[in-house]
Amino acid sequence: MTFPPSMRFALFGAGLIAITYGLARFAFGLFVPPIRADLGLTPDVIGVIGALPLISFILASLVAPILAVRMGSRYTAMLSGTFGASGLLVISQSPDALSLGIGVFACGVSTGLMMPALSGAMQAVVERSMHGRVSSIMNAGTSVGVAVAVPAVLFLADAWRFAYGTFAVLAVIGIVATWRVIPSVSRVTPSDAAPPPPITRLQWWRLGRLSVFAFLMGFVSAAYWIFAPDLLVTLGELPPGATGWLWLAVGVAGLGGAVVADLADRNNPPITQALMLMMLSTSLALLAASPDALPLAAFSALVFGLAYMSLTGLYLMTGIRLLPGRLSLGPVLPFIAVSLGQAIGSPVVGVLVEAFGYADAFAVFAAIGVVVAILSPLYPRTIGEEEPEEEERDTGLQAAYDNQLRDADGNPLDPVTAGVKDA
Repeated sequence: MTFPPSMRFALFGAGLIAITYGLARFAFGLFVPPIRADLGLTPDVIGVIGALPLISFILASLVAPILAVRMGSRYTAMLSGTFGASGLLVISQSPDALSLGIGVFACGVSTGLMMPALSGAMQAVVERSMHGRVSSIMNAGTSVGVAVAVPAVLFLADAWRFAYGTFAVLAVIGIVATWRVIPSVSRVTPSDAAPPPPITRLQWWRLGRLSVFAFLMGFVSAAYWIFAPDLLVTLGELPPGATGWLWLAVGVAGLGGAVVADLADRNNPPITQALMLMMLSTSLALLAASPDALPLAAFSALVFGLAYMSLTGLYLMTGIRLLPGRLSLGPVLPFIAVSLGQAIGSPVVGVLVEAFGYADAFAVFAAIGVVVAILSPLYPRTIGEEEPEEEERDTGLQAAYDNQLRDADGNPLDPVTAGVKDA
């Protein structure tokens, strides 16, 4: 089988991420207003349903590395696509809250399986000198998928079932394409790489701090992902189709998140996290304060998209750096923490909306975000915190990948040739 060039693989991976993350997971909030109206669901019920794909994402992420090794990248990605297509199809036919919950739960499984499968394939197909760039492009697929959902809600706001049926067809196309493009490989770590050393107490301490920040960011962001469109329709009395501009702004701004995360690793991650968390909180407060002004709402979505994608990229990079040699754990752990925060935050904000209204609920979550931003000096520093000479090492996402795998002498493996021949 002829392997595709690095950029072709990156674009294909971004397309799969767009389907599984953008359409199957994050597009749900965009369709909450018509779904809630058609099925007669209350905000607290929507909050619980919104948490289900996040819970299933966590469960799938825990077993995904094992599946990627035993089944190979191709079949793990196809299994992910099957869950995504099935979940989207069930959503499109849902008559009540139970079936809707089953559909979104299946979509969450899809997201949890896809990235480990793509990461395993990347180790075999893409030279390690390109891993940083390829990962950035694939991660941007989330923003692309969110933006792709916009035309559906603009033109099919009252036909959400048809929109989800269309998403299911796209997922099926992705499954077929996966069979043709992704190789059936299982090796994630090259055979000439030395086993990673045991995780030290200092590493666990840093991982704990990273996980707490990722969890709290996910908790705060849940309000926007699940309830922002419904806020515009309910509190701002805007038509459901207008909410599409919100997700378009989130998707467009999110494309810049990878750049910000890379710059953060080169400069000062704690300060960057504080700034991005303040922006995230500002987006919640601005949306709640002006729900009837679409331009201001769209601006809040721009701020939210940039802040959210920047923070997830920063957490990804920190996780990679904190766990060198553990390719199946370092990039996954922060995303599990973010999803766990969203899974808990979604029903909490639903209860607050039901009890106090949208404005007060969003204000509470914005205040929590400000408090977390103030605590950012506690964010784990991965450069120069343990050994002063580490300050001279290369920074950025590619450098993080270059230093992941080491040989028996403790030196980084050749980033160009290692890992391809034995995959």
